[in-house]
Amino acid sequence: MSAAQPPAGSVPPGERVPLAQVRDLIQMGQPLPFRVLDAQARLLLAQGQSVLTERQFEMLNERGAWVEYAQVQRLRSERASAAAQGSGKVPSARHMTLFDRWEQLVWDYDALLRRVPKFSDLKPELEAFADSCIALVDRDADVALYLAVRRDDRRFALYALTHALHVATICLLTARALGWPAERQRRMVGAALTMNVSMLELQAVLAEQVDPPNTRQREAIRLHPKLSVELLRGCGVDDAEWLDAILMHHEEPGGGGYPHAVAEPTEAARLLRAADVYMAKISPRAVRAALAPQVAARQLYQSEQVDALGKSIAQALIRSIGIYPPGDLVSLKSGETAVVTRRAAQGPAPKAAAISDTRGNPSLATTPRDTAQAEFAIAGPLDPAKAAQLPKLQPERFYGIIPA
Repeated sequence: MSAAQPPAGSVPPGERVPLAQVRDLIQMGQPLPFRVLDAQARLLLAQGQSVLTERQFEMLNERGAWVEYAQVQRLRSERASAAAQGSGKVPSARHMTLFDRWEQLVWDYDALLRRVPKFSDLKPELEAFADSCIALVDRDADVALYLAVRRDDRRFALYALTHALHVATICLLTARALGWPAERQRRMVGAALTMNVSMLELQAVLAEQVDPPNTRQREAIRLHPKLSVELLRGCGVDDAEWLDAILMHHEEPGGGGYPHAVAEPTEAARLLRAADVYMAKISPRAVRAALAPQVAARQLYQSEQVDALGKSIAQALIRSIGIYPPGDLVSLKSGETAVVTRRAAQGPAPKAAAISDTRGNPSLATTPRDTAQAEFAIAGPLDPAKAAQLPKLQPERFYGIIPA
C-alpha cells in the first residue's frame, strides 16, 4: 500500500516539478506513478490514471500541470537502481478502451473550448465535436450514464468540462425520448457543450469553494448566458435555436430567471435547463455530497409542474435515464449492495451488479443481479454513509474491457 499523500495545496511551490520535465517517466496509456495537479493545486489525474495521447499531455501542460518533487526523486532513484541491476522492464502498450475514449474526449474538449475566444470560424469543429459525443453515447448509452452518475474522482479542476459532457448526454437521450429529429438532437448537444463557455474557470472554482459566491462571482453567473452567446457568435455559431437555448437556459416560466427574466423560455432552453439542473444536483461539490438520483428526479419533476411543456420534459428525462440510472448505488432485498449497470428494456427494474454479500460486507466478486426478480428487487438507494465508505468503483469491473 502506498503512503498517504499530502493535501495538494500543502505542497510548497518549490517542490513542484513541471509535468513537461518528467515526460521520460510517463508512458502513454500506462498507469501514472504519481498524481498530476494544476497550477491551483487541484487534481487533474490521480495516481494510476493514464495520459492517453500527446495532445492530452499538451493540454495538461496548458493548465500548469506539475507533480511532487519527492515522488519524482523516488521514481528516478528506483528506475536507476533497476537499470543498474538489468531488471528494468518497459510495460507493453495497451489498446485504448471505450472508457479511455471518454477520458480523452474531456481533453479534446478542453483544447477546443480554449480556441473559442480566438477564432471566428469554429462552428464546423464544434459541430464535429458534438457528433463525436453522440457517437460515443451511441456506442453504449448505459456506460455514458454510469460515467455521469458515478462521479468518484472529484477532479474539480475539470468540473466545467465533465459537467457539460454529461449534460450533453442527458440532453441527447431526453431529446430522443421526446421524439426530436436527429438534427435537433445534435443542436441540443452543441448547446449543452457550449452553454458555460464564458465561465469555465469560475465553475471549477465554485465546485470546491466553501463560501457562497461573492458579489463579483454572482454577477458573472448572472451574465454568463449572454456572454457565452456573444463568444459563440464571435466564433461563427449562428444557429438560432442553439444560441437561444443557451441565452435562456437559466430563465424560468413566468419571468423569474436570468439574465433577462424571459417569461416564456424556448422548448430547447427548458430541456437544457432541466438537464443542467439535474446533473448539478447529482454531482458532488467540495462542501456537499451529491443528491441521490431519485431525489434529484423528484425535485425536477415537482419544479416542472408549472405547465404541460415542463411536465413532458421532466417525464422524458426521467424515463430516458431511469429512476435508478446506471452508476447508482442501491440496496437489494437480498441484503446486498449493488451498482446499477443497465437500464431496464421495459419497466422500472434495471440490471445491477452485487458488490457485497447478503450482510452488506464488501466482496471482491461482482455478481449480476436482475432486479425484476423479487429476491433481488431494489429496496432503495444505498445509505449515503455506507456509500461514502466504498472505494472508487472502476467501470471495467462491471462492463469489462470495451475496445474503443
